[in-house]
Amino acid sequence: MVKRGQKAGSVSRSDVVRRLRKRRIGVLMGGWSSEREVSLLSGQQVIASLKRQGFHAVGIDITRQFAEQIKKARIDIAFVILHGRPGEDGSIQGFLELQGLPFTGSGSTASAIGMDKAVTKMLFKQTGIPTPDFVLVGAEDDAEEALGRAERMFGYPMIVKPRSEGSSVGIEIMPGKRGALELVERAQRGFGDSIVEPFLKGMIATVGILGNDALPILELVPKRQQFYDYEAKYTRGETDFIVPARLDQKTEERVKDLAKKAHRLVGCRGFSRLDMIIKDGKNPYFLEINTLPGLTDVSDLPAEAQAVGISYDELIFRILSDALDQ
Repeated sequence: MVKRGQKAGSVSRSDVVRRLRKRRIGVLMGGWSSEREVSLLSGQQVIASLKRQGFHAVGIDITRQFAEQIKKARIDIAFVILHGRPGEDGSIQGFLELQGLPFTGSGSTASAIGMDKAVTKMLFKQTGIPTPDFVLVGAEDDAEEALGRAERMFGYPMIVKPRSEGSSVGIEIMPGKRGALELVERAQRGFGDSIVEPFLKGMIATVGILGNDALPILELVPKRQQFYDYEAKYTRGETDFIVPARLDQKTEERVKDLAKKAHRLVGCRGFSRLDMIIKDGKNPYFLEINTLPGLTDVSDLPAEAQAVGISYDELIFRILSDALDQ
């Protein structure tokens, strides 16, 4: 089987460019999830980059009639930059696979796994990738009983987060018992299934995978927020980016090796991003994997790529060219 990246890597860049310029590229963005606005921002910047590079790109603001939209657009390749459902959970990928339409990024199975924090963490635990303990709180579960289990397992401070949301949407910190049950019940009402895990203090870091390589580790220092929340992620100036992260060489290599292992384990293709907390500057705890990391001008992956001389346009080109190998 030919792996993604192999074909593009075995021919000249000019040949790849020539082939891509014959294609009509649909940038799939928007959707109806809580991350719609971020997806639109990413999509607009991707379109601008593709046009700067001389490619024929059209934006498709995905609605629930996406099958008709994609068919009507008559595209040859889909550049998927839909955050949240239906673009990050495998739904769109499954449709594109059935249509035989090449697309960027991970396939339906890897996307579905990566969107599900509980399943991802179970896989991490089974394969030796360090991740915090957690308690799954189902939409119909007794929240008080689940919270009690979490208290006995790891205690406060804790954090509750939706099982299948991105961009830190719906995440709440529970510093102590007071008010904790209300926050868990709120997560149930708003998002259905959720997970409770210890709130670890340490370096907030993330590392992107591009092709088969790990990019530099990015250290994130929110200026006002306790963690890297939605505001810290998407408000310019709210977070300091330190790249490469302030880690010793041994820890840096271990984090990158574990990130690549996680990328392969989930079955990701093309690119992804792993988020983590590094305790005491040495011990990484992986929180989740993002199969469609943001591509805005304040997003983590472009910053990591820039640190090793990969411009935004080059990053988009590499992600796109990977779709030729389907």
